[in-house]
Amino acid sequence: MDSRNELQRKKREERKKRRFRNQMISYMVTAILILAMAAGIVFGADRLLGGKEENGQNRQDASQEPSRESLPDGQQEKQDIIDDLLADEEEIAVTPEPTPEVTEPTPEERLDEIINANIEAMPLEDKVAGLFVVTPESITGASAVIQAGEGTRDALARYAVGGLIYFAQNIKSEEQLKEMLANTKQYAKYPVFLAVDEEGGTVARVASAGIGPKVEPAGDIGATGDTGNAYNAGAAIGGALADLGFNLDFAPVADLANVEGSIMEGRAYGTDAGTAAGFVAAMVKGLQEQKVSACLKHFPGIGSSAQDTHNGMASSDRTEEQFRAEELAVFRAGIDAGAQVIMVGHMSAPALTGDNEPCIFSRRLLTDILREEMDYDGVIITDALNMSAVSDYYGADEAAIMAVLAGCDMLLMPEDFEKAYNGILQAVADGNISVERIDDSLRRIYRIKYADMIAE
Repeated sequence: MDSRNELQRKKREERKKRRFRNQMISYMVTAILILAMAAGIVFGADRLLGGKEENGQNRQDASQEPSRESLPDGQQEKQDIIDDLLADEEEIAVTPEPTPEVTEPTPEERLDEIINANIEAMPLEDKVAGLFVVTPESITGASAVIQAGEGTRDALARYAVGGLIYFAQNIKSEEQLKEMLANTKQYAKYPVFLAVDEEGGTVARVASAGIGPKVEPAGDIGATGDTGNAYNAGAAIGGALADLGFNLDFAPVADLANVEGSIMEGRAYGTDAGTAAGFVAAMVKGLQEQKVSACLKHFPGIGSSAQDTHNGMASSDRTEEQFRAEELAVFRAGIDAGAQVIMVGHMSAPALTGDNEPCIFSRRLLTDILREEMDYDGVIITDALNMSAVSDYYGADEAAIMAVLAGCDMLLMPEDFEKAYNGILQAVADGNISVERIDDSLRRIYRIKYADMIAE
């Protein structure tokens, strides 16, 4: 901006100089012409009185401009000055106005244009549905979905959910799974997350069905001391999932199993933050290089509790300093590695949140700490909302609204999808949740979904 102002200042000074010079030239030319006219009169009178020329010749000479050689010495000197000044004026450089520089939009800017255009065209009902990741059964009414036919097509037309998650009951064979996912993707009104829990070890829905590679549990991989093993595990799982049609894996576990009887024993890479961080980052890279989004779980670190939120309330007595030095350091490593999604657990962490409510409801934790302090701009998703730690204490609509207000972008598996969905719609109608707040979440969601539309 400073260089542009300096250029404009120089141009103004140059224009002032040219105007001043032109005025001076004009004054000098006028003065010289007056002198020339006076000299001409004197010269003509002298000629007339001297009788040196015929009258006819006098008239002819009067109608023509005298040649430079015929001018008296004084008049010729004045004409030379005029010519020199005019020549100098022609040589004055005129700086043209700069042509506005036209720059091509960056890939990120083009992606934002696509995202904003699509979100703007979406009806509110589709926007709200786009915040949910649910089981196929919750929108079709079927007891166990193993194919995507007319029922799936109709369900996705009615509820344009943001994602579907699949479990063992949905997986029968490689061919069946590929066809179901391909059809689901085709029937979806908008790009959709097709998700699964595939950590390795005992939490491996696909591998447990005999499809794809069997990967060691994170605890065993961490014990090797070689982060390359975590990268290889992520690449193997990611490659298999991408080939089947999945694009989101709820892995890796970024928790630390750092208390006796930790619920994450074996599923976490270890107890030490400095060691586990490298393994988490490596698996994130392995997964996402295969075009499968990684999801760090369970923020801010449910491994610091021996209680299981599937069965009821769980809490951690870790201090804020301990969380920041250990658990949050591991999540930071995953964020730095490019993790696109973070799952928040239902455990309560009073030292971080200031109360005993599940972490998914804490604005201080999700917005102030995760978003602002840790500078995370990916998607934040809740852990499954049908777990007892939530469903025993909150209605499906109440939990969904509270999670969105706290800063969650996506809502995973509410106990009653329709009640949660309608609850968000009503909250928007009542002015408790703004459309702009929903659009913010959708931008983060579609920044992942539409990323492949922009050539690198």
